[in-house]
Amino acid sequence: MEHIKTKTVLSKCKYGNEWYGIDYAMNLYRGCSHGCIYCDSRSNCYRIEDFDRVRGKEHVLGILEKELRRYYDHGVVGIGAMSDTYNPMEAVYEYTRDALKLLLRYDYGVSIDTKSDLILRDLDLLKQMNERNNVIVKVTITCADDALSLIVEPNVCASSRRFEIIKELRKAGIYAGIMMNPILPYVNDDEENILAIVQKAHAADAKFIHTYMGMTLRENQRDYYYQKLNAYFPGLVERYEQRFENRYLCKSEYATELGKCFRKACKECGILYRMQDIIRDYKKDIVRMKQMSLF
Repeated sequence: MEHIKTKTVLSKCKYGNEWYGIDYAMNLYRGCSHGCIYCDSRSNCYRIEDFDRVRGKEHVLGILEKELRRYYDHGVVGIGAMSDTYNPMEAVYEYTRDALKLLLRYDYGVSIDTKSDLILRDLDLLKQMNERNNVIVKVTITCADDALSLIVEPNVCASSRRFEIIKELRKAGIYAGIMMNPILPYVNDDEENILAIVQKAHAADAKFIHTYMGMTLRENQRDYYYQKLNAYFPGLVERYEQRFENRYLCKSEYATELGKCFRKACKECGILYRMQDIIRDYKKDIVRMKQMSLF
């Protein structure tokens, strides 16, 4: 794996309270090999050349430790927003596992985004962190059907396996749920898919599902996505161009109706779906926990 130079790993998150309550953002790798046809991180604004090739960062753990020591407020560190931290290279280099050890040592919480079952390797660390701080895992699932999931997310485990990941995390006491993002217009934006995900999430004991019934499209991301639509869904590009033109936010034509049936199903299953409710539910009273641990 190629390594690139970096000066910093951890960054303060300005809008964390609006996005799973994270305080810091961290990406240990650059690029992602999952091959998801819709990935927003392909956009030119992120300046990641050859996005499908995973690269590590030089001296990443040493830099991270220095930064963890620097911050007084030991909040929640978000991992995996730009690229899945559990990519195939992680099985060899274990930068994520070693980073979790550092977060545990310095008493930080963690918020992880992933599609990979490699996260189960680190259950021992997540359980230890969960005893002392806030831990939340968000598993991306966009398609209830495995065949469709392997088209839109080709180089990662199928959706059925991802539901199993959630089930294993929940058995271990980890607060886990689903990011049902994005919902691709005319691909997976149908009631059958949405309701099936909710039912399977309920069976896996998922605590939440968050979604926005649409997707983003810009610059290089749009070109890549349209190439894949032409390959797997002939005729859809013309529909996209007619309906969305060059818009960044592309909501499903059926967003209103889908949103209603989604919220109804979540309420019936006791699954949270509003961001503020998810944050409120998983965040512990850390001060109280530490006071109780003294007695």
